[in-house]
Amino acid sequence: MKRLGVRRGIRLAIVLGIGLGAAIIGACSGSSPAAPAAAARSYRMGFSDFPPRFDSANYVNSLSMWLSRADGAVIHVSPPWAALIAGATADSAVRATLANNFHLYRARGFQIFVTVDVTNGLDRAAEAPELVAAGRSITDTAIQRLYRRYMVSLDTIMKPDYLGFAAETNLIKAAAPASVYSAVVAMTNAAAADVRAVDPRRKLYVSVQVETAWGRLSNGGAYIGIAQDYADFPFINAFGLSSYPYLGGYTDPSQIPIDYYSRLITGHTTPVMVVEGGWASASAGSFVSDPAKQADYLRRQRLLLENAHAIGAFQLDFADLDTTGMHLPPSSIIPLFTSIGVVTADLAAKPALGVWDSIFALPLRP
Repeated sequence: MKRLGVRRGIRLAIVLGIGLGAAIIGACSGSSPAAPAAAARSYRMGFSDFPPRFDSANYVNSLSMWLSRADGAVIHVSPPWAALIAGATADSAVRATLANNFHLYRARGFQIFVTVDVTNGLDRAAEAPELVAAGRSITDTAIQRLYRRYMVSLDTIMKPDYLGFAAETNLIKAAAPASVYSAVVAMTNAAAADVRAVDPRRKLYVSVQVETAWGRLSNGGAYIGIAQDYADFPFINAFGLSSYPYLGGYTDPSQIPIDYYSRLITGHTTPVMVVEGGWASASAGSFVSDPAKQADYLRRQRLLLENAHAIGAFQLDFADLDTTGMHLPPSSIIPLFTSIGVVTADLAAKPALGVWDSIFALPLRP
């Protein structure tokens, strides 16, 4: 149960990372005509192990339900800062938190995509809660050394197919103090060099936040791009994408430009993969949605993925989040994310599940 609680805390930090407390931009850009859907897919598909509830039975049931409709898995974790600061070795920390899932996914022949989150996913302007509680910071070179050891251990012990060194780097740059972003740049580049020294063939990435890149969370809606991320993280072999278009002001999936992913890499050959994202199936706050719109989003995303020749399409949530018993303040933005799953918290299918299954049924041709 403690493990599930830790997972849940990480989950909320990740999925709320693009909130920033910023106002959602209401204006919607026009979309380009959609090309016919391809008869195959270039991208692996899957979810993370985040369960809808805190009990172990629900965890097992939700996991077993999505494993049959996936050929890849995404793992989104924060370094176990408290344990590392207390003296735990990087090797022991990796084995304690990640080994079981890796073995399960490998046994099924999955590719594994791991994103390590180095700041606060709940608030990209802030640092990880464990570090704040300890009075520490990633601007501290000693903390950076712990992170570097952790990344090397994660690589050498678990050997993920794609290893991500930071999440939503462009959003961190936009929201966090300059010293924090500079630390992210320094520690990820140093850690990447450490990994390359022992494992030169590992595929490395950072993730960027798509709505931020399109200027839809800031910048008045003017496109920004990710040129700075290319410059600051030259070690990458791929870009992970974090995308929740409904938080960028899109009211219908058909409004999302067909080059929503591909424009980010114009002029480059860098592969992209969606490592987190989705579309809520229920209305919350000023956002209006329903299960049909969520299903339409997956149909639209298929075209976005094909246009970008993506190599991965992952959601953190297979099932909705059950907030029963959670005392949320009136200002909480958690309700914006609780219905992202393709099944309900009780594991009942939503229309989106049928769309997911139809896309997954396409032959995989990387």
